[in-house]
Amino acid sequence: MAALARWCLRRRAIVIVLWLAAFAGVAAAAAVTGSAYSNDYDIPGTDSSKVSALMERRLPDRAGDSDTIVWHTADGAGTVRAPGVERRMTAALRQVADLPGVASVTGPYGAVPATGPYGAGDTGRLGGSGGLGEAGDTGRISADGHTAYATVVFRKPAADLGAAEVRRVLDTVRTAASGAKGLQVEMGGAGAGLTERTGPAHLSEAIGVAVAAVVLFLAFGSLAATLLPIATALIGVGTAYAAIGLLGHAMTIADFAPMLGMLIGLGVGIDYALFIVTRHRKGLRRGLSVEQAAQRAVATSGRAVVFAGATVCLALLGMLVLRLSFLNGVAVAAALTVALTVAASLTLLPALLGLIGMRALNRRERVRLAERGPEAAASQGLCARWALYVERRPKLLGAVAAALIAVLALPTFSLHLGTSDQGNGSSASTTRRAYDLLAEGFGPGFNGPLTLIGSMDGADDRMAFTQLSETLRTIHGVASVSAADLGGGGDTGVITVVPTTAPQSRDTSDLVGRLRSEVLPRAEEGSSLRVYVGGLTAGYDDFAAVIVSKLPLFVGVVVALGCVLLLLAFRSIGIPIKAAVMNVAAVASSFGVVVAIFQWGWGSELLGLGRAGPIEPFLPVIMVSVLFGLSMDYQVFLVSRMYEEWRRTRDNRTAVRVGLAETGRVINSAAVIMIAVFSAFVLSGDRIIAMFGIGLAAAVALDAFVLRTLLVPALMHLLGGANWWLPGWLERLLPRISIESEGEGEGEGVGDAAVGAEGDGEGAASGPVAVPVPLPEQPSEGAARAGTARSPVL
Repeated sequence: MAALARWCLRRRAIVIVLWLAAFAGVAAAAAVTGSAYSNDYDIPGTDSSKVSALMERRLPDRAGDSDTIVWHTADGAGTVRAPGVERRMTAALRQVADLPGVASVTGPYGAVPATGPYGAGDTGRLGGSGGLGEAGDTGRISADGHTAYATVVFRKPAADLGAAEVRRVLDTVRTAASGAKGLQVEMGGAGAGLTERTGPAHLSEAIGVAVAAVVLFLAFGSLAATLLPIATALIGVGTAYAAIGLLGHAMTIADFAPMLGMLIGLGVGIDYALFIVTRHRKGLRRGLSVEQAAQRAVATSGRAVVFAGATVCLALLGMLVLRLSFLNGVAVAAALTVALTVAASLTLLPALLGLIGMRALNRRERVRLAERGPEAAASQGLCARWALYVERRPKLLGAVAAALIAVLALPTFSLHLGTSDQGNGSSASTTRRAYDLLAEGFGPGFNGPLTLIGSMDGADDRMAFTQLSETLRTIHGVASVSAADLGGGGDTGVITVVPTTAPQSRDTSDLVGRLRSEVLPRAEEGSSLRVYVGGLTAGYDDFAAVIVSKLPLFVGVVVALGCVLLLLAFRSIGIPIKAAVMNVAAVASSFGVVVAIFQWGWGSELLGLGRAGPIEPFLPVIMVSVLFGLSMDYQVFLVSRMYEEWRRTRDNRTAVRVGLAETGRVINSAAVIMIAVFSAFVLSGDRIIAMFGIGLAAAVALDAFVLRTLLVPALMHLLGGANWWLPGWLERLLPRISIESEGEGEGEGVGDAAVGAEGDGEGAASGPVAVPVPLPEQPSEGAARAGTARSPVL
């Protein structure tokens, strides 16, 4: 590490140019190749996956994307069949059919051919569906006559459409329908959703970085030192963001993966760089030269950053054990972002430190250093008083913290995995209003019909499939059933089932389960007919079922990994067990917050997050991996200082008190930066990213302010010396590891452990720390004081 830091310092211009060139090169390549992200949750072998495959292979004309134009007349304004409304909407739909990019428009008022240049031939028609001709498709008009809809099919998939292309459609129908009193026109669908992404690009990231900058400036008082962690994180995360776009051409990458990677990368990247800058500033205040201070910061704190980053990456890559291509891409993308932020902290940051020189200290610190010479750190202030308070009342404070965590975790027991849709959007959006109008006019299940597709071989199978339509009409929970459509050359049939309940309702999921387990097996009996259930609800139910079935394995792998690392670091049975329990508590309580806001709807509309809905099925897996990685940083940082003091004094009360006093402010201040970055992503306008932002912000807040500074020290006071117990046979078997070599940190004593402690005038350092080199087994107290290997706690 010291050699790497020395090379980067002495060739800082080369290092800076290389990083900027890498960033520019990857960004240019990503811009040229474009993105290839996916939101396909299909899992091979499931019913919904088979439906999608059969539709694409045998009925390709029905597998494309389409949007829906919805219009509604208010009470007292007549119905949608009124001559004035029909004339206006027919003219509007004709104009839509004439627009470039529109393949067809199917409405309720009968066949009216498009007249523009895009309406000639077979690519620009406006007509009734189902061969009703001039009579129109009355099924597109609600029973009360106040709501109607038309289907717009674009030439390109929704993912390839431009927002301007779809906005022209929406503006056309609204303009044509303007002036009619009581007539409301909205548009729903994947294409229409593009028109609602109107916020400034990367606004949430900018706000998070700005808040982090304020915290850093308050901590350092130096503009140059404030900018270094931010610049390092932005270069690392920016390079990763562009690289993920390129990676999408080689493997399945979810469309939210780049934003998620940026969310995680900014949080840990600023923290990791802050960690090294803080250590560098400490070295400068103690009289070291710029080069010496930077080398020592990277040689000591840099090793800790590598350990922390590797832990987060391993936790993220733990998702690979699920063997789901959709999550594999998310895991690799997020791990790549963390890896590049670590690389930037170890190479780009030392070069920048050499570039700014003594300006890493603020003017007052430079004057003090010149007048008074090097200074030593002190540990005092609020955190010291808090540590003493926890020592005196561990039972009371531990009970309060445990009760708070338990209460916040209660909503987790009602967790409902499913998919959010446009019905969960903001009430001000056209897609949400279109969704609501369709639900009110045609029933809540209209927005999520189930698609039953049958694979047939012979007349008997076709007869059985035709009779299935009649059987389905008698099933509880079914609002309507289409006639069996035996298209596809006679070997494939399609039936559309509209449930009585909304796509996100548990009752709709129950209906899917009954169809698969009871109704369809009876229909298939005695024939070679095979019927599969697809559709929005069925697809996400399948995805959620696979995730839930594999979740215990995944959590077990991640927890076991964390326990092994802590066992090797602290050579104790109690520390890893407590850490595992604390991490599970943090995850459960943060899920409780997510469920309360997004599933129960507590404040979701107020925050602009739309109305209540289920939790995305992949959220638990991704959040568990991220939170276990981040929690490990705080755990090691706190307990490492306690472990050092325990080995020095063999007094558990003193060890816990000193450890908390010297790391409390560091942990809490570092957490403020992560909370600011994560919370800002609520403004992204993306419900999934907002879930991650709120969940991670809540988890970090609880981890830092409740678990690590209250519950963990309280439990350690209560357990006494049992915290550090390890069977002798296991002590002999475990390898001895050191994240920081002993020689590289020489010259800094035990008092150096608190980076940014109150007496330093420093702010926060990130959670990761190096692990102390263990002493020979069971030394005497005197030997412990005299021969303790100096802990590399940062």
